[in-house]
Parts: sequence; C-alpha cells; structure tokens
Amino acid sequence: MPPTGRKVGRPRAQQRPDSGLSARDELLGAAAELFTSRGYSATTTRAVAERAGMRQATMYHYVAGKEDLLAELLESTVTPSLAVARQLLADDATSAEDRLWELCRSDVALLCAGPHNLGALYVLPEVQAERFAGFHRVRTELKDAYGQLLAGTEACADLDKGELALRTDLVFGLIEGVILVHRSDPDRSADVFAAATADAALRIAGARRGG
Repeated sequence: MPPTGRKVGRPRAQQRPDSGLSARDELLGAAAELFTSRGYSATTTRAVAERAGMRQATMYHYVAGKEDLLAELLESTVTPSLAVARQLLADDATSAEDRLWELCRSDVALLCAGPHNLGALYVLPEVQAERFAGFHRVRTELKDAYGQLLAGTEACADLDKGELALRTDLVFGLIEGVILVHRSDPDRSADVFAAATADAALRIAGARRGG
C-alpha cells in the first residue's frame, strides 16, 4: 500500500489546529484552564482529554491521571524561581537587598506570566497528599532562600529567629498572594506590577535597595 503521508500515532478525539506543543503540554494547558475555571474536583480526566483534543484512553499514555497534571502544574510555579534564587544566593558581589528585590520581581513575573491563576491551586485540600511532596519540597526551599536573603539585609541582620521567620512569612505571603491582585486587572503591565510588588516586599522587610 502506498504511503498516505499521514502521521502514525494515537488517534485524536477531534482535529485541532497544530499548536506546536507536545501532547503532554497540551494536556497541561487544558488542565490549567479547567482546574482554575471549573475547579479541580469538578474536572474529570475525560474533560481534560477532550479539551486537549484527544481521547481519554490516549491521555493515559502521557500521564497517570489528574494528580500528575496538578503536581506538574504546581511545580512549574516554583521550580524556575528556585533556580533564580540559587543563582542569587551565590552572588556575593551584589547586596542582599538588591538580590531580594530581584527574587521578588522575578517570582511575581513568573506567577503572572501564564493565562491561568495557578497560584489558586495551592490551597486545594488535595495538595496535602503525599503525591505533592515534590512541590512542597521545592516551595520550602524557595521560601528558605527568601529567608536567607532577608537575613543578609541590614534591616534584618539582628533579628532573632522568630522575628526573621515572621518577616519571611510576610514577604513570601505577599509574593504568593499577589496573583489575586493581578487578576483584578489582568491588563496591567506584568513588568510594572512585578517591580512594584518587589518594592512593597522590601518595605515590609524594612530594607532598602543598595543596602
């Protein structure tokens, strides 16, 4: 039989324009949209598969289920920021104040970059399950990086352990909660918003850029 020119692969439930994304990325995009609009519990694997343009059975070729998708989405909100944090912690030539500001700015820019409010998924009760230990481990390390940078600022250098932990909670809470503020005006410039939030974080810390 002569070749037809068609790609060999698992069948799609419906034909969709070629997005250039891998099947797994299409599933993640569909899950992000549905989890944040319909709710995680109300979203079925069938709905995710159909939104991604594939059959439910095909979906399981790429992921084990909803928990896999949720875990990967959550980790995508913290892993890039942790990489930035590690680079900033290693930069002894720059003041802790400037490095803290940059971590806050880049973290907010990441959280506001996507079309969906993935930060809202943090509070899901399902996220406390063991399956999400990887997300919690990365998030804890990221928060610790905030604490280390805060401890290096002149304003926080003499704080006791409890006071420093409180200051870290306040700054980290501002960064993670800022997506709710951004959602109220999504057309606001993300770059301007990220810089303004970083300024606010330093004021909470009692720190000033440049040390």
